[in-house]
Amino acid sequence: MRRTWKFWALCLAASSIVTVCADSDKSVTAAQVNGTWKTKHSEFKIWALGQLRLQIEFSGVYEYKTPQGPSANEGEGSGVATIEGDTAIFKPEGAEEECRITLKFTGGKLVVTQTGICGFGHNVTAAGTYQKVSAKKPKFESN
Repeated sequence: MRRTWKFWALCLAASSIVTVCADSDKSVTAAQVNGTWKTKHSEFKIWALGQLRLQIEFSGVYEYKTPQGPSANEGEGSGVATIEGDTAIFKPEGAEEECRITLKFTGGKLVVTQTGICGFGHNVTAAGTYQKVSAKKPKFESN
């Protein structure tokens, strides 16, 4: 009886270790992140540079109506992000110090959160869930 109990305890511990190891390896490949990602009003261009770095370019629009007709605010930012596992942290060049854009590559989507003011223009934000529209190397404005 004791041997059976010890055997099952050992099996449970081993399966827990395997599960923890599998969950901690959430790395993404360059092929999974490279390309152009879009929402209705925003776009990210991303290219892996190696050494856990990504070249990133963001452009976004906030549309609204005025008595004179439709109008929009636009914003953009570019720079190099660092990536660890499936999550990259990006602060556009020249953005305010508190700006932090987190890009999480998950389930074939790009989920973006933004904290702080990033200088994109009134109501323009990088936050949202993006779909990949192209895996080709994007043409960056900064090149």
